[in-house]
Amino acid sequence: QGDQQQLTGLLEHLHAADIADLLEQVDSADRARLIRLYDREFDGEILSELDESIREEVIATLTPSVLADAVRELESDDVVDLLEDLEEPQQEAILDVLEDADRVAVEQSLSFPENSAGRLMQRAVVMAPEHWNVGQAIDFMRESEGLPEQFYHMVIVDPRTHPVGNVTLGRIMGAKREVPLTDLLEDTFQVIPADQDEEDVAYAFNQYHLISAPVVDGEGRLVGVITIDDAMAVLDEEHEEDILRLAGVGEESSLADRVIETTKRRFPWLAVNLVTAVMASLVIAQFEAAIAQIVALAVLMPIVASMGGNAGTQSLTVAVRAIATRDLTGSNVWRVIRREVLVGLVNGLIFAVAMGLVGLIWFGSPALGGVIAVAMVVNMVVAGLAGTVIPVVLEKSGIDPALASGAFVTTVTDVVGFFAFLGLAAAVLL
Repeated sequence: QGDQQQLTGLLEHLHAADIADLLEQVDSADRARLIRLYDREFDGEILSELDESIREEVIATLTPSVLADAVRELESDDVVDLLEDLEEPQQEAILDVLEDADRVAVEQSLSFPENSAGRLMQRAVVMAPEHWNVGQAIDFMRESEGLPEQFYHMVIVDPRTHPVGNVTLGRIMGAKREVPLTDLLEDTFQVIPADQDEEDVAYAFNQYHLISAPVVDGEGRLVGVITIDDAMAVLDEEHEEDILRLAGVGEESSLADRVIETTKRRFPWLAVNLVTAVMASLVIAQFEAAIAQIVALAVLMPIVASMGGNAGTQSLTVAVRAIATRDLTGSNVWRVIRREVLVGLVNGLIFAVAMGLVGLIWFGSPALGGVIAVAMVVNMVVAGLAGTVIPVVLEKSGIDPALASGAFVTTVTDVVGFFAFLGLAAAVLL
């Protein structure tokens, strides 16, 4: 209705992430109307929370003055994250509204490789020389006007600004003024090289339960800090990408994508699936005579392939996740493969009994029941083996197992399932 006061009142108590969700769920026209009406109340945190697929559209809708106010509120790491996915003209528009010091900090972060710790870090760091005591640290923080809005540690550095440890704010506040900061250093201390891949950074935070960690340049000097919220965002993105890749829909799919974009991402993997389906059909074609004589084979063979495909997907999902979390390594890979094969064998035997009874009761043929029972066991065992071995082999070959494993596992379970069932049927029943 164009009621700016009511809109501002409704959005006033919402978190920036909830407002971002709201913008993502309305269509493009309503989104533009809402942004223009919200006007100068637009918070920079909303831009950080927006899905990348519509962030550029939202920035283009904002007036230059509103965009400037919004961006100035953000920490340097959030500005870098904002700029990474924008076209150069929009990047320049945002850089132009920053203060000189902030612009230099952001440009320095952008000079680091994409998806590196240098891009992820926050430039504002609270640090203290190693000879200080608690009182000096507290006085410094009280008198300083440029502290970050949120931080968890004071980084202790040597005279060459090399990080030597972290001290939590809680320990500083709980200690007497004369206590040296070096007496309060945390036991767990990780230094992150600026060129380290952000996926490795997220792994370190998750593995060692870090809250924040200093980032150093090639000479070991402190250049920034990474906090847990940024590391967990990376971890969440990696998991989301793996899920999307496993489904063959691309690693950056979202509900806001256009039809053409979505079609382009999904088409290649559907084409690969078509090739694998043709390969399975070629196996079936070798047993045309058997299928013509025993129609029950055509009825039952999809069951064998489907069960094998589902079992393979289960093993594949476990393996890809274990590879991503680095739990599946050379030292335990054979144990995991053996476990998945045994699981396939046990499940295969259980369902073999069930399908043997189906063949006997439905078609009145004990031999047909035995054939599908044996084929079921064979395919379930192969599914467990393929679902584990294929992603491991692809990972060792430098190929993303989440991206390519699905097509290979499906092909193996379909081909083996059809060949085992129809081959046994041709040998036993004809």
